[in-house]
Amino acid sequence: MVKAPSLKTDPLYLLEARRICIIKPSALGDVVQTLPLLPMLKERFPRAEISWVINSQFASLLEGHPALDHVIPFDRQGGWSAWPPLLKDLRRRNFDLVFDLQGLFRTAMMTWATGAPVRIGLETARELSHLSCHQLIPDSGKQVPAYNRVWRVAEALGMGSLGRETVIAIREEDRRKVNQQLSRLTRPFLAIQPGAQWLTKRWPVEKFAEVAVKAARMLELDIVLIGAPSERPLAQQLQLQIQTEKQDARVVNLAGETSLKQLAALMERAEILLTNDSGPMHLAAGLKVPLVGVFTSTSARRSGPPPSPLTRLVSTESACQACYKKRCPKSGTAHLACQQGLEVDRVWEAVHQLHFRLQSRAA
Repeated sequence: MVKAPSLKTDPLYLLEARRICIIKPSALGDVVQTLPLLPMLKERFPRAEISWVINSQFASLLEGHPALDHVIPFDRQGGWSAWPPLLKDLRRRNFDLVFDLQGLFRTAMMTWATGAPVRIGLETARELSHLSCHQLIPDSGKQVPAYNRVWRVAEALGMGSLGRETVIAIREEDRRKVNQQLSRLTRPFLAIQPGAQWLTKRWPVEKFAEVAVKAARMLELDIVLIGAPSERPLAQQLQLQIQTEKQDARVVNLAGETSLKQLAALMERAEILLTNDSGPMHLAAGLKVPLVGVFTSTSARRSGPPPSPLTRLVSTESACQACYKKRCPKSGTAHLACQQGLEVDRVWEAVHQLHFRLQSRAA
């Protein structure tokens, strides 16, 4: 077993480990941004077994990853009765290196339960979760862009210069299912994710509809709507508005109709993804899918994907932008001003320019 290192005398890049655990249960976007650590860890510790504790609803995304040996599902809805078996399982696996990349009380319990001699967290640790760690990786606070914050792990291990690779093991049966769902489309398509976990992240449906109609008319794109099962009513509302404005628009609503692997397979076929700040946005960025991201209550710099020629991020110009509040505290005309402060023309211009770039590159 290895001993807990000291930042001053035992840098992490000198560490050796044989059983490694990543504790990052959620959310989808955070999980996707953590995925590049897997090939890095496998290269840094080629003989190590690597495990990941993840919420059951996201576990399928990790299945089949070539650098991951064990997926440990965590059922957040299972109540307290689910905790003793989980904590016992974590203890018996005898991990010697654990990364708590969530930094909450519940993940601190998991981290502590492992009994690992080296337990590492980030400076974003909350709810006293830092107490379960031996050290926090420097320069990993909330002002650091999320994709860089996670990559601080690679830098601390001396692997920061390695290329970041997001691997999703998509099965052929998932691709076949998606091909069937898209079989009536005859043109390239614009995928739209109109939902988001926070109400304040959701750009209004009527504005998405305006961009979609322009894309159908001027760029001759079909439209595919995506989202979680809970977002299907929102997608249905968007579909109705698009087809009311342009009756012959070809719109396929797949919100709630795809697994995570199937969503990844769908994105592989998309011309462009238009999306709020959401998990699918990060999934698309990881898969190098061209995307336009809309930012209202969050910061494109802090919460967006890494800069890329394939990515356009459009932020509201409202004075209350990037407040990071899940519900708008203002009333009257100031209510959700961050959403009203982002004009359709700016988002449409981003879609149009990105489409032009893609067409020019393909010519």
